[in-house]
Amino acid sequence: KHYKTGGRSKTSIKKRKYEMGRPATPCKLGAKRVRSVRCRGGNMKYRALRLDAGNYAWGSENVTKKVRILDVVYNATSNELVRTKTLLKNTVVQIDAHPFMQFYQKKYGQDLGKKKKGAAGEKTEKEEVKVSRHVLSKQKARAARQKLDSLLEEQFQSGRLLACIASRPGQCGRADGYVLEGEELAFYKKKLEKKKKN
Repeated sequence: KHYKTGGRSKTSIKKRKYEMGRPATPCKLGAKRVRSVRCRGGNMKYRALRLDAGNYAWGSENVTKKVRILDVVYNATSNELVRTKTLLKNTVVQIDAHPFMQFYQKKYGQDLGKKKKGAAGEKTEKEEVKVSRHVLSKQKARAARQKLDSLLEEQFQSGRLLACIASRPGQCGRADGYVLEGEELAFYKKKLEKKKKN
């Protein structure tokens, strides 16, 4: 159909269910609160409203632990999301390092939380936990091949690690991710230092 002036007239169409959108619900840092949403086809989405923990993978050590999320430190989208402690995909967060420290202690027999100067103090603690010679020799052999990133070691001493969220909390109701290391860690460290100066 055309108007007298030559323009086309649009045929009006009602709203369709499949065109529907839902309001954005950002996930904040806090005690776990997840809501389920029924979607098209009877599928379910899990909308996390608040989360305080997640499974984080330490890639180079090939280990994953459930850890507490302590703070939100960087988001490429906006500083507003950091201020309001909003958890989204690719947000850089600080996580508790202790589960990874315990793993490292068990595998390599080295305490990451201590500075290397306190060697005398370490010996007294090791005597309390009895370990067989076979296990000690295994730990020694592993430690000889192992080299820990200096930036990561620094973080272990403070008890907090920088990690990145890889899941989508608003879709699957979880805030899982991976520990930052190597070039990626150096990149975000530089970004955070720059932010501190401003």
